[in-house]
Amino acid sequence: MVPEQLVGFLIISAIFIAIPGPNILVIVSTSLMSGRTRGLQTVAGTASAMMIQLVIAAIATTSLLVVLNEGLRWLKWLGVSYLMFLGLRALFHFWKHTPPVVATASGSFQRGFLTSFTNPKTILFFSAFLPQFISTPDRYLSQYAVLAVCFLLLACVIDSTYAFLASRASHYLSQRAQRANRIQNGLSGALYIAASAFLAATNRT
Repeated sequence: MVPEQLVGFLIISAIFIAIPGPNILVIVSTSLMSGRTRGLQTVAGTASAMMIQLVIAAIATTSLLVVLNEGLRWLKWLGVSYLMFLGLRALFHFWKHTPPVVATASGSFQRGFLTSFTNPKTILFFSAFLPQFISTPDRYLSQYAVLAVCFLLLACVIDSTYAFLASRASHYLSQRAQRANRIQNGLSGALYIAASAFLAATNRT
């Protein structure tokens, strides 16, 4: 792998990660509702799911990936339903003027993991995109491992940046306590439903 290939991979990967999708929306929503720590725990969940997907993409054959893709399309709807539930719950609290649901560490991690793992676009990206930057087939796994680690590090940095920025916004809202809970519920509900719609629109063919 030549340096130019690695630089190109990093640039394209950074753009892919930074474009808001289900993962980013869930991270931002959790950070808005529950602060930086819970947002970072959600990032840990999304990263763990991507790690599993990277391993699957590395060892799976083309035929197995086709089968997995079909299965993930069904699994995707579990993720869509889960995000829709979270969104409607937040909007219910918005409507009733009640405080936001307090997120736990395990709940934040689970939310990130399920959102990332049920997104079929990610594993297809790994299986189709990463191999294009591998120059020598005889060292496929070692080069794949380098690219996978780079991608995961980029994802953690970019996703954590979203979590930090959203937590700052949450802190700003909390200084206006009278309406902060309602605003947080409304924003969170809208973000969860948007994440559900993004996930539902993935691989509709």
